[in-house]
Amino acid sequence: MEMKKYAAEAIGTFWLTFAGCGSAVIAAGFPQVGIGLVGVSLAFGLSVVTMAYAIGHISGCHLNPAVTVGLAAGGRFPTGQILPYIVAQVVGAIVAATLLYVIASGAPGFDVTKGFASNGYGAHSPGQYGMVVCFITEVVMTMMFLFIIMGATHGRAPAGFAPLAIGLTLVMIHLVSIPVTNTSVNPARSTGPALFVGGWALAQLWMFWVAPLIGGALGGVIYRWLSEEPTGVVAGVKTA
Repeated sequence: MEMKKYAAEAIGTFWLTFAGCGSAVIAAGFPQVGIGLVGVSLAFGLSVVTMAYAIGHISGCHLNPAVTVGLAAGGRFPTGQILPYIVAQVVGAIVAATLLYVIASGAPGFDVTKGFASNGYGAHSPGQYGMVVCFITEVVMTMMFLFIIMGATHGRAPAGFAPLAIGLTLVMIHLVSIPVTNTSVNPARSTGPALFVGGWALAQLWMFWVAPLIGGALGGVIYRWLSEEPTGVVAGVKTA
């Protein structure tokens, strides 16, 4: 059963990375009919909604190391499962980035060094935002993401609506922060594309691990202080 959880996390993170980053790389700037910033934001949010309904009952549908760490910090996930969940998520994101590269490179003039949906700060921020501002943005956005996840999956929250609340939150996060960091709030999603861009993307990848993990832990702890009971482990059908 545990291996099925890890497989579900890998598949779910694959879908989030492929659909979200794919919308940015392939469809966002398509001449005259591109989906733009709003479309990319919706793609990331919808990827979470669809996978939450598909695999939420299997693994809890974290799809994100920051979510896994945040839920553990909030007392909603067993700490012994953190590492295998994160490994599965990163593997899924790398496979997604590989497939996206294969598809995107089929277009004339494709240049992976132009960004490939990677996250960055300073000269590599879409809006040229500095390192400190980008760090703060990622911490705050991930903190609020975890806070809402904790609330939406609370035992007294309206049943069945958690995926919608969580997916819409991710849409809102992207609408605000794409110009700042190209929006990470997810170390796995950041790692996949960065491996293909290399250079600056790998050099700046540290921020998109450190800031989301800090933000996730803060969100989990704050919500745990605000509302401890009932807790409810977010880990699918069988807890560790």
